[in-house]
Amino acid sequence: MKLAVLYNRTNIIITVTLLIIGAVIYFFAINYIARIQLDNDLTEEVGEVVDYVSTNHKLPKQVDFDEDQTIFIETDKKDIQPRFFDTVYVNSKEKENEPGRAIESIIRVNDSYYRVIITVSRESTEYLLQFVGIITLGLMVGLLLILFLANRYFLNGLWKPFYALLHQIKGFNISEENSFKLTNERVDEFVELSTAIDSMSARVRNDYQNLKHLTDNASHEMLTPLAVITSKLDTLIQHERLPSEISEQIEDIYAATSKLSRLNQTLLLLTKIENNQIVGNEPIDLNTLLGDKIKQFNELILAKHIIVTENVGAKKIFVSKYLIDILLNNLISNAIWHNKDYGRLIVMLDDGAMVFQNTGISVALNQETIFERFKKGSKSEGTGLGLTLVENICRFYGWKISYDLKEDLHTFKVTF
Repeated sequence: MKLAVLYNRTNIIITVTLLIIGAVIYFFAINYIARIQLDNDLTEEVGEVVDYVSTNHKLPKQVDFDEDQTIFIETDKKDIQPRFFDTVYVNSKEKENEPGRAIESIIRVNDSYYRVIITVSRESTEYLLQFVGIITLGLMVGLLLILFLANRYFLNGLWKPFYALLHQIKGFNISEENSFKLTNERVDEFVELSTAIDSMSARVRNDYQNLKHLTDNASHEMLTPLAVITSKLDTLIQHERLPSEISEQIEDIYAATSKLSRLNQTLLLLTKIENNQIVGNEPIDLNTLLGDKIKQFNELILAKHIIVTENVGAKKIFVSKYLIDILLNNLISNAIWHNKDYGRLIVMLDDGAMVFQNTGISVALNQETIFERFKKGSKSEGTGLGLTLVENICRFYGWKISYDLKEDLHTFKVTF
């Protein structure tokens, strides 16, 4: 989830929560104030009745207007605590029930006691509360709309420098000289972030160049002594008077030296792929190249009596011919060397994927470590980098390499 979306969501949730809490408090406060006002009016009316009785020594006439009622009921009780309560009374004009607020008290007329109940209408108060509720709801909707528009346009514009900087980071190439620049330098935090990233990239690029020079120099310096050793071993192997024991040892040294040379070249190639230093892409007819590669391995295929099945469709890709040669060589040779005598090799190609299937041991390889460096079988004589190289080439071109054991067939699938 993007930071702006998370911020907007949190901001709106907090705002709505506070508005709802505020609206509830506001509603009860208005209701309380209106009720206190009605109670004060009722208290004053009771006082007017008491003053009338004190002056005239008789009850006033019972009044019944549109909005209030006064009722006198003779009682034996001499004193009760005045109480206020909500009630419903009949509006004589409208002939319908209306909500009301009432007060009940005791008054004395000569030697008699009467309960006086005065009721006033609460309809105006209800209208006031409804009006306040509508206004509050309108304010909430308006505020949320303003917040949404402000977050959508103002905050998105505020985050544009960050996303521009993020786009530059995604396109960062360690082998190229470039710097990170902001399009808008009003926000101090973004400027500080840009400066820190620029400084970090400069250090990384410097370390990379130093490591690259070290690797290139070391590789170059290793090639010369390896070539000399190989040449001397060739001469020794061809010597006719060498004892068989020494000849076998020299052949072992020769094989180890050749393996070391291949290992050196493979590690260099992996480094170039990982650092995006491969150039020279060209359109390749993969189906044609795949058929040619299978023919190149024909002697090995015949030596193990492997039955090859090809289901190859047309597929054109834009890649480095050098890298695709290495990928096919590793996958085909892997399917042959780890196959069994009189086994099967199935090669399939369509517009979406390239698949190699071969018979072999009935136990599946470890899918978590099969593409790691220097992971190989106990009987393998390779460098342990073949499948690592295949995975790096696939990743370089945005492809996906996967392994599975299906019906006793070891399956490597390259999905384009």
